[in-house]
Amino acid sequence: MKTLSGKQFCKILESHGWKAARITGSHHIYTREDSNFRITVPVHANKDLKAGLQRALMKAAGIREDEL
Repeated sequence: MKTLSGKQFCKILESHGWKAARITGSHHIYTREDSNFRITVPVHANKDLKAGLQRALMKAAGIREDEL
């Protein structure tokens, strides 16, 4: 799996219809109108997300690996 930085993952979320609800420190919180679910993405400089966290965020957001 291709690992992404937090900034890159945020851009992918936005392209899939997620909106940034707020930013608390280095954590960007995304929501979607059709869901009460929220996704929190840690944006620490340009560091890549760890593989397990990225996989969990992708599953929660409904993003497939080929869409990266």
